[in-house]
Amino acid sequence: MKFLHISDLHLGKRFSEFSLIEDQQYILYKIINCIDEQKPDALVIAGDVYDKNIPSVEAIKLFDEFLCKLAERKIQVYIISGNHDSAERMTCGASLMEASGIHFAKAYEGTVSCYTLQDKDGPVNFYLLPFIKPAVVKSVFPEEADKINSYTDAVRLAVQKAAPDFNGRNVLVAHQFVTGSARCESEEISIGGQDNVDAAVFEGFDYVALGHLHGAQKAGGENIRYSGSPLKYSFSEVNHKKGGLMVELGAKGQIKIEPVLFEPKHDVRELKGTYEELTLRKNYENTATDDYIHITLTDEEDIPEGFAKLQGIYKNLCKLDYDNTRTRTNATVDTVVDVERTSPLELFSEFFKIQNNKDLSEEQKSFVQNLIEEIWGGEK
Repeated sequence: MKFLHISDLHLGKRFSEFSLIEDQQYILYKIINCIDEQKPDALVIAGDVYDKNIPSVEAIKLFDEFLCKLAERKIQVYIISGNHDSAERMTCGASLMEASGIHFAKAYEGTVSCYTLQDKDGPVNFYLLPFIKPAVVKSVFPEEADKINSYTDAVRLAVQKAAPDFNGRNVLVAHQFVTGSARCESEEISIGGQDNVDAAVFEGFDYVALGHLHGAQKAGGENIRYSGSPLKYSFSEVNHKKGGLMVELGAKGQIKIEPVLFEPKHDVRELKGTYEELTLRKNYENTATDDYIHITLTDEEDIPEGFAKLQGIYKNLCKLDYDNTRTRTNATVDTVVDVERTSPLELFSEFFKIQNNKDLSEEQKSFVQNLIEEIWGGEK
């Protein structure tokens, strides 16, 4: 039994001020190409299909097009909602799509949808558990509310109520934060780690297909995995290799997991250097200047209208920072200046040094002195 595990499409998301619809359409085609080449029996989408619980029309159309292409290939598709999705909205029309092999997990009401596929080694059960919170599980099982004090308790109870037979082969699809996993800036983070789920609650499953975190990683076991998002959604993900996981289940206890990488339409990159270096043609020609870029300038002086000038070359420039004497050191005021006995030039010089971590140049001093004389009528 072979299936492709992906998650966190975040259709409709923006990167800085830029719409990612074209990038997402491109990456969905890459996923379709992967399915055509490797011919898995199923596709698992582990939540956060959309970036908002009321997605844009563009995002809905994009996902509809993707589902139609999947249905044409007669592949079984298992989809759960994540914390960014509205389970009720996303599952509209789900009953009609069942006949096409498109299976959505319904909003959690105490039961976990289970679908079974057969191969030469027998059945494989796919359990679809959408993103859940303790409050939801408490409302469904009020008689056990006093036992649900954390996300771990909530997920453990939901898994127990699903009552999987661990003598057979079982796959759980879930969208939660497993304790100890590495997070990114683009993810929705709960203060104090209150949304942590202990990996022990997944014990017994042959494979756990997780969504929620954007970096592909193991989560407490070889068979408990985040596929990561198929695109980079923040500069904290700049070094990630994006794609999905191709999972192959043999007989009970046999599993093979291989990463599948998807090449994006535009990458996310960080560049660092002087303004002159980054605007020198030989340094940027034949590079992907339309990538989503964060530039850090090392010039000691700020470049007037630097962002606009750099955007003339790097059209998808998202962020501009400086790394120089001024930004590397945080100066502090550790003395009290006698204002009455200190000249305006000396006061300004001290202020400039605190702000910029360097002294005024002679040219700057002359300029400031001329301004002072003009304002104060020659007072020094």
